Amino acid sequence: MDSVQQLIADWDGEFVVTSFDADTGSWIFIAIHDTTLGPALGGLRMNTYPTEADGLRDAMRLAEGMTHKWAALGLPRGGGKSVVAAPRKLTGDTRCKLLHRYGRTVASLRGTYACGPDLGSTPDDMRTINDETEHAHGWDHRRNQPLDPGPYTALGVFVGMRASLRQVFGGDDFGGRTVLIQGVGDVGIPLARQLSTAGATLALTDIDEARATQLATELGASVVPPEAAYAHPCDIYAPCAVGATLNATTIPQLTCRIVAGSANNQLAEVADGTRLHGRGILYAPDYVINAGGAAALPALSAGSDEATVTERVRGIEHTLDEIFAEAREHDEAPATTARRRVERILAEGRAGRR
Repeated sequence: MDSVQQLIADWDGEFVVTSFDADTGSWIFIAIHDTTLGPALGGLRMNTYPTEADGLRDAMRLAEGMTHKWAALGLPRGGGKSVVAAPRKLTGDTRCKLLHRYGRTVASLRGTYACGPDLGSTPDDMRTINDETEHAHGWDHRRNQPLDPGPYTALGVFVGMRASLRQVFGGDDFGGRTVLIQGVGDVGIPLARQLSTAGATLALTDIDEARATQLATELGASVVPPEAAYAHPCDIYAPCAVGATLNATTIPQLTCRIVAGSANNQLAEVADGTRLHGRGILYAPDYVINAGGAAALPALSAGSDEATVTERVRGIEHTLDEIFAEAREHDEAPATTARRRVERILAEGRAGRR
């Protein structure tokens, strides 16, 4: 296994900030991948990992994904991510003290990095972090209420699905189309409701069967056991939970024509984008289609109105139209096209800084 020191030495990102909290036995990692386009912005993930190196590896992987997300959308943000690798779930004063320490670490970067909620952290955590730094998004201090990125992420996925339908079927009507949503949480639930309203036939799967069943009852959807999800007949497979669900084992099982979901890092390896293309399955690159919440949160925190933020999120549809058109022109996987788009935008940004 790689050590923390070796991971940092081998990484192609800009820098990593590490801190150890002896009181809780937690490691704090802030990974800044690329600030070519602007200050880094990425969520805080709080999780338990087998080793501290696994926590750092997750931060690095996610930070690179944020670089791709901002560049693909042409937004003036850099790629960064933070991880608090705790040995157990923390609550109460213990959690509060750790978040304050994390907030002081973010503050020490003087605006180079800002965070928002991610897996294991909440808008209320952002309010706690705001005690130490202004560079945490997720709480509306004017209205004293949380800012939930989930519905905005869901909207981005929904309009991204429309672009995908046009590419594959020549029209964006959800009527007569079946969508399988894998993971009915903060994004999967509002996405399912939007799709139901648009006339899609829904199949839901989640490791929490009771939660999937409750939503299915509300929307008239079917429930699919998690182990049967990949082979379930559908037009669109929407991974909205963990990453790396698209790999050499699962891709041959897919019966869908489109993969379009909110999960981060859906491809287990770069080659999986080509595997999907070889099977005639259109893949909407995850860091493009799932960018709605990430794009909305800092704008809302800065006081932008709802209409402006919503319009920005809807722009994901146009971005995917461009990516799909270029991929079709070159007869290549959209994942390849999206990566080239990112590299081109970053190269232009570096040239402009000279």
